Amino acid sequence: KRLTDREREVFELLGSGEANKIIARMLGISPRTVEVHRARIHEKLQASCLADLVRIARVAGKQVSIAN
Repeated sequence: KRLTDREREVFELLGSGEANKIIARMLGISPRTVEVHRARIHEKLQASCLADLVRIARVAGKQVSIAN
């Protein structure tokens, strides 16, 4: 509940392995805005890397996968 709706959208797309540029296109925002949301997500969830975010999502009961 700490994340805004937009941050949640970005978080879910990050967890599915999408790159910032792709996320930006999908959401109709700039890649820089995705970077800002990503930084806020990391800060709010106290995660130092994407792997930490995936672990947090799994603990919260969300289905998250990382695609290479």
